[in-house]
Amino acid sequence: MTHAAKTGDHRFVFVGGLHKSGTSLVARCLAEHPSISGFRNTGVPEDEGQHLQTVFLPASAYGGPGKFGFDPQAHLTEVSELVTDENRAQLLAEWGRHWDLAKEVLLEKSPPNLIRTRFLQALFPRASFVIVMRDPVAVAYATQKWSRTGIDSLIEHWLVCHETFERDRPHIRQLHLLRYEDLVERPQHSLDAIFSFLNLGPVSCGIEVRPGVNARYLRRLSEDSGLIGAGTDSEAKRIARDYESRVAAFGYHLRLSS
Repeated sequence: MTHAAKTGDHRFVFVGGLHKSGTSLVARCLAEHPSISGFRNTGVPEDEGQHLQTVFLPASAYGGPGKFGFDPQAHLTEVSELVTDENRAQLLAEWGRHWDLAKEVLLEKSPPNLIRTRFLQALFPRASFVIVMRDPVAVAYATQKWSRTGIDSLIEHWLVCHETFERDRPHIRQLHLLRYEDLVERPQHSLDAIFSFLNLGPVSCGIEVRPGVNARYLRRLSEDSGLIGAGTDSEAKRIARDYESRVAAFGYHLRLSS
């Protein structure tokens, strides 16, 4: 570990957001900045820092994608017994093997960071957080291949995690919230806003985005005869109405057949 890493000369950026929300895309784009070092070619899924350390448990220990947020123990804050100087040093050592420590800004990305902002801030008080939020319907359908749970459960998971984040949000000193839909609509504008938030100059991102991806998931929800859940149509629509008010609080809506 370099002297800079020991004395805290680096700045840390943590990217979070549910699986299939665009966190990998954002992390790769940010890591193209000459002042930022991210993880590459680590051999773990999506080069996520949760798999490159031994201080805290990864999402898989709590059920994995589409499930981990249901376990209260997955939510970590500054009161966690894991917040120690020893664990901070251990994370720096374990992650430091994969960072270019000559860079000013060190970036780590993992989906569970969404519900661990306060914990990470306690360990790294100068840290900045970039949270990516995507339409819950798109996230639910895209995650279902891994979770093998119903769309109703996946939307509930999205809500539980984002509602937890909203409760934690006032405690976070340096936070930038990015909507996936804004990213794919205006990618360079969105990235420039993050670089500005990090007090870095803009750079062009050479990674291609696909602006129409959400649409096919939204069509599936409208077309699915079961809508949400496995019950009758009337029951499914009742459940949908219950979710709609909570989803709408985040600026999204469930597009259901009448």
